[in-house]
Amino acid sequence: MPTPQRADGRRRRESLLDAALDSFAEDGLLGVGIEQIRRRAGASPSSVYHHFRDIGDLTTAVLLRTFERVTAHMQSRLARAGTAEETVRTLVDSFLEWALAHPDEARFMYQAMALELSGPQHRDLLEAKARLQEPIFARLRVLSDAGDLPPWPAAHLYSLLLGAVHDACRHFLAGAETDPAWMRAMLPGAAWRSLEPGAQDDRADVVFMTNRDETVALPDTPIDRS
Repeated sequence: MPTPQRADGRRRRESLLDAALDSFAEDGLLGVGIEQIRRRAGASPSSVYHHFRDIGDLTTAVLLRTFERVTAHMQSRLARAGTAEETVRTLVDSFLEWALAHPDEARFMYQAMALELSGPQHRDLLEAKARLQEPIFARLRVLSDAGDLPPWPAAHLYSLLLGAVHDACRHFLAGAETDPAWMRAMLPGAAWRSLEPGAQDDRADVVFMTNRDETVALPDTPIDRS
């Protein structure tokens, strides 16, 4: 059982992360300094620097917490999926469900991922993200080994099934006319159709974007903007 001092420390750290996220939502990722976050959280300077070295360290911590939250949500939904189709559709819909319910956090995630982090921060973040995603990747490997998904590395499968989702979410969170109901109705099926056995031989609308290790699959049905 954690001591009162440790519990207090965790609460102060969470308060700083919450204050950072709120500040980023209001003023943008590049318009916020650590002093603004400190004042918003009502924390002392010593408390801030006890937990975080600088604004980059604090931003990385918010991003890691975001990865933890979205991955936990996806895994909780995935526990009820059985077949390959259910797995793919659930992964897509659960990510959409989380992003649409937490727009400030999702918007921050995309903004932060576009920044160049320093070497150790970038390496540590990638390693932590890989650990969080491993249960999902393990499920994809099992389905791939069984022939229910293409014989590709799990990271490639994951990129393909979420590529169009990331693209649609970025547009929606930036204020584009992207219909959330359409996203949840159409994108899970589009992801499955791009990955179901035999689909890779005749699908010409899948484009790999290797510079970001993402994949974008063009939707089969246009957005109804009426």
